This record gives sequence, C-alpha cells and structure tokens, in this order.
Amino acid sequence: MRKISFALALVGLATPLAAQNAPQVSNDLTINMSPQQYRICNDRPSRPVWMDEVHVREAYKALTLMRLYELRAWEAIKASGDCGCDVRFPSWDAASAEYEERFVTSTQAEHTQAQLDLRNDQSQIARQVQDLCEAQGNW
Repeated sequence: MRKISFALALVGLATPLAAQNAPQVSNDLTINMSPQQYRICNDRPSRPVWMDEVHVREAYKALTLMRLYELRAWEAIKASGDCGCDVRFPSWDAASAEYEERFVTSTQAEHTQAQLDLRNDQSQIARQVQDLCEAQGNW
C-alpha cells in the first residue's frame, strides 16, 4: 500500500508541471494556436483560420507555413533595410499563396524537409536581419 500511495503522490506532484508545459489540446485533438500578446508589433495580421484549427496530426502543415512566412518577411527586411512592423509582419496572403502552390499536397516527410530548407535559408540572413531590427528597436 505504501508504494502505491507514494507513487500516486509523485504523480500528483508531477502533473501540475506537465500541465504547465503542455500545449493546449482539446478533446478533439486540435491545438490552440491563437495569437498572443507580444513585446513588439502587437497589431500583427491574423494567421489563416485553418492554422488555428489544425488537427494535431497535421500541425506540421501550419509549421511549414509559419517558416515560409517568417523567411519571406526576413528577406523583405534584408532587401529593404526596413524592420517596421508592416515589413516584419506582413499580410499572410503571399506566403499562403506560395504554400498552396508549393506544399499543399506534400507529404509529412516533404514538409519536414521543406521546414529544414526554409530554416537553413533563414539562418543565412539571420545576423543581418537581427542587426537591422535591433538598430530600429524592433527585435
């Protein structure tokens, strides 16, 4: 009996930490990706609705679009030298259209590879973009 009680006590102690760190998942297995308040640029355009309603098994699709969106924004910052909120957080339209054209029918493995490629492209310009944005107080 003592072992069971001790084990239950440990589970009771561990649950709050796990719950605090776990993503918000509802009973229908969707992830809540609702916008939050940010340190900068709180007037960001809303993501496509499907990203906030994506099934947990298809979250990789939303991650691909987020990577693509951020890369294209960073490329625009680098090209223009402007890190204003409208450049750093543009409309999702162009990235969504590119996603639909390039990735909508891709497999999960293809999405994973695309995310790695997009991250690699982003890391190539990261220092330049960060320096520009820091100088403009928008990092």
